[in-house]
Amino acid sequence: MVYTNGLESFWSMLKRDYVGVYLQMFHKHLNRYVTKFAGRHNVRRQDTPTQMSDLVRGGIGTWLWYADLIANPVMTAPTRCS
Repeated sequence: MVYTNGLESFWSMLKRDYVGVYLQMFHKHLNRYVTKFAGRHNVRRQDTPTQMSDLVRGGIGTWLWYADLIANPVMTAPTRCS
């Protein structure tokens, strides 16, 4: 079952993570920030060794090249969560 309380909890934790870790978020990488947080949120009840093995297994074969990271086809202003 899904409840609005769970969604509100997820959103508030995402905003706290943003304020505590990141200085600004760009539209270009917003999906990466949210995906990263959702992944951490979904495994929060697992023990640490299981989380670490899943993390390593999930990183195999995924690449983010520096040139792709800094490529800027359209300049957008950073977003601010409120």
